Amino acid sequence: MSNGGILVFMASLFLLLGYMGVPVTFALIAGVLLAVQFTQISMQSMVGQLFHGIDSEALLAVPFFLLVGELMASSDVVHRMIRLAQTLVGHFRGGLAQVVTLFSMFFAGISGSSTADVAVLSRTVAPEMDKEGYDRAFTAALIASASTMANLIPPSIMAIVYGATGNVSIGGLFLAGVVPGVLIGLGLMVYSYVWGPPGFKKQRASFSEVALASKEAAMPLMIPVIIMGGILSGWFTPTEAGMVASVYVLLVLIPIYRPRHVYELPRDFMYAGLLYSLPLAAVAAASAFGWMVAYLRGPDIVSTYITSVAGTSGPMIMFSLVVLFVIVGDFIDAVPAIIIFMPIINKLTEIGNINPLHMGVVLITTLVFGLITPPYGLSLLVASKYVGVGFGRAVVRSLPLYGVFLLTIAFVVLFPDVVLYLPKLLLPESVGCFKAPGGAGYICPN
Repeated sequence: MSNGGILVFMASLFLLLGYMGVPVTFALIAGVLLAVQFTQISMQSMVGQLFHGIDSEALLAVPFFLLVGELMASSDVVHRMIRLAQTLVGHFRGGLAQVVTLFSMFFAGISGSSTADVAVLSRTVAPEMDKEGYDRAFTAALIASASTMANLIPPSIMAIVYGATGNVSIGGLFLAGVVPGVLIGLGLMVYSYVWGPPGFKKQRASFSEVALASKEAAMPLMIPVIIMGGILSGWFTPTEAGMVASVYVLLVLIPIYRPRHVYELPRDFMYAGLLYSLPLAAVAAASAFGWMVAYLRGPDIVSTYITSVAGTSGPMIMFSLVVLFVIVGDFIDAVPAIIIFMPIINKLTEIGNINPLHMGVVLITTLVFGLITPPYGLSLLVASKYVGVGFGRAVVRSLPLYGVFLLTIAFVVLFPDVVLYLPKLLLPESVGCFKAPGGAGYICPN
């Protein structure tokens, strides 16, 4: 069988098993192991590739950020951030919808997990939105859409996986994700204000109320400062930043705000470990799948096809990949998608002379869009179940919100200087800059 035939067989088997309800991890492994039978690769080396895919220190950051998010959510410390969001934007039209988006920006800087964000908002703000007469389908759509910012605003689990797999600066990806994350947040707030349900009209919070809420939320909001401050100063790697943030929550926040929660810590640790096992298994399977794609010269085949359409223009190549990943994100989780297609991404990044950091943030922004698009739409599916509304209704109410994501993706592709401004300013080496021979400042590529 030719290499192209093996690729088609492997991909078709994966999709067939996925549609039959087989978990993504096992569908990927089955496709790889059966495809190996048509090659000279030994089964032992492929099993070794499964372990090699997760043998990365950078991936150790993921369980610590998941632990931080779970500790914050289960100990109810997040209520302080919700109160701050209410005092800041609760008086606007669609006040609770504004609170959902602003809180998601706050919480995104702590957990890096969309699922954790959905769980917190569904338990806290969603019942209040129901009492104020918000359509449950709109509530689910907004919560799911806002939760995607957790994969853009640092720390982002997608950025960690992308950086570890593609050998791209994780700190640089964190900083580059700020612009699209904030753009999505602002877009959702504008939509809620102009076209969303009005909600109840609330009185503007006084300065003293804002100051009190800020004081109460100050210590939880120190977590993003600890994470990014440590990474940018060179004190921590992303993994060490996750460890320090976990220790901060365990030794400072919980003893001060909810000391009795110490008895529930074993459950939090076990749940965080369970959450980590899911993407870790997917990473192992996707690494083997991606290695097979590279071995069968899949990057050459796909890159030749894309360049025949887009040429060597960087923006056209990125828009072609956006179309591809919008489709892929409808069916596959972002983590395995990143790893499977990384050989193709690297090839096209080189052909289009694209900054790897710019390519990374474009594709991560595209993949977070897949969290709210059917038939996969993990965040939207979870939000609709928590809120108690049919998935189909939630999808319909999400359709206008898709415009926010598509405009953001287009902006990120077309304005790389804006997206890469923070990395170039704070972490110049992450975008390919190098120290000037004279020792003063950096020289950066165009």
